[in-house]
Amino acid sequence: YRNFACKGLRCLSDVPNAEMYRNAHHSSGRFCSQSFQPLGKKIPSLQISSVGQLPHHFPAWNIQIIRSFHTSPSLQAAPVPLFWIIVKPAQKLFAIILGRSIRKWWKALPPNKRELFKESARKNKWKILLGVSSLGVVFVMFYFTHLEETPITGRTRLMVFGKEHFKELSQMEYDTWMELFKNQMLPETDAGYQVVETIVGHLSESNKDIPQVSALKWVIHVVDEPAVNAFVLPNGQVFVFTGLLDAVSDIHQLSFILGHEIAHAVLEHAVKKASLVHLLDFLSLIFLTMIWAICPRDSLAVVGQWIQSKLQEFMFDRPYSRTLEAEADKVGLQFAAKACVDVRASSVFWQQMELAEAIEGQPKLPEWLSTHPSHENRAEHLDRLIPEALKIRESCNCPSLSGPDPRLIFRLNMQRLLELAEGREAPNSTKQDPSKPKLDFAHT
Repeated sequence: YRNFACKGLRCLSDVPNAEMYRNAHHSSGRFCSQSFQPLGKKIPSLQISSVGQLPHHFPAWNIQIIRSFHTSPSLQAAPVPLFWIIVKPAQKLFAIILGRSIRKWWKALPPNKRELFKESARKNKWKILLGVSSLGVVFVMFYFTHLEETPITGRTRLMVFGKEHFKELSQMEYDTWMELFKNQMLPETDAGYQVVETIVGHLSESNKDIPQVSALKWVIHVVDEPAVNAFVLPNGQVFVFTGLLDAVSDIHQLSFILGHEIAHAVLEHAVKKASLVHLLDFLSLIFLTMIWAICPRDSLAVVGQWIQSKLQEFMFDRPYSRTLEAEADKVGLQFAAKACVDVRASSVFWQQMELAEAIEGQPKLPEWLSTHPSHENRAEHLDRLIPEALKIRESCNCPSLSGPDPRLIFRLNMQRLLELAEGREAPNSTKQDPSKPKLDFAHT
């Protein structure tokens, strides 16, 4: 299988021997599906290293770097009904024109008329206050009448758009992706395709007691693309890039990541994100009109508009995206636990991603600048969730986990890697070789 497009990186392997998929039978407990079928035995065998293991002879500066993994590509972020896609720019343009017209009208008024207008506003302040309060009440009523309960987690969520809109847009988005990657799709006979298909089928079968999982038809697409990425459209179309298959260390990590992506679709995160964005955009039109009405010059209004958009992005949009990612991690871990996956490997993947970035010398940006939690915080969050996931796994009568904890293996390999790095740097401690990157693992 042409080394599974590894290009020198690690690959998946030994799937037929994975104990997590053998002799596993779910009980009829509340976490488990009533009818459980273990993973099929006819799975292609691919070469794989043990969890997190780095060869002892492998110099730290010769490690090939894995790209950062983001599970929500920009084209897939949050589809909205076509009507609002067209109307949204027109709304902003209307708000700018209205605010600018109010400013020019006010400047053109003679001083005596300005005073008359202010006096009239003071006399009718209670009427104005009543009108504003009425609009506020209408807004609050709209908000609370569009709240729903999130499946599985039970969290309250805002749902402005109907799900039917998103089914149509999911199909349009699917057609776009298929056109974009039509020459890079791996065939169904490909080993990588079969691995992904088997894992997704096993996850869906193990969680079919959840109506949102059984209601969707999961269709697999494996793209021959080096990007470390995967995503699932709201209609169940699963896209996995071969770069992700190269980046994971074992079948357990890949199962968790695919469970995470399935959780995004099951929890309808695209609809939730679009609803919040639509609500914030509506409120921002009021502030946008005020900015263009109050600022004395267009240049200042442009700066004010930019500040407003950045405040909205960093105070609402990105924190909400990080919340959705954390929620998908939690539910995806539960999905993996019910499928008898070694859930302990979930946090190791993000530790590996953090290690790769550290070796590459990438700067650590503050988490508030990103739409995703940092690798370090993500690993810590999963570590806190693993004990609960292990209980779910046990309640489903999964085979007991054999072998050492993959988190321990990773820590030992980290120590080994650090020793190798210190051994290389010791002879040249007085003079740093600029051709070798400086490693800093203090944060790990």
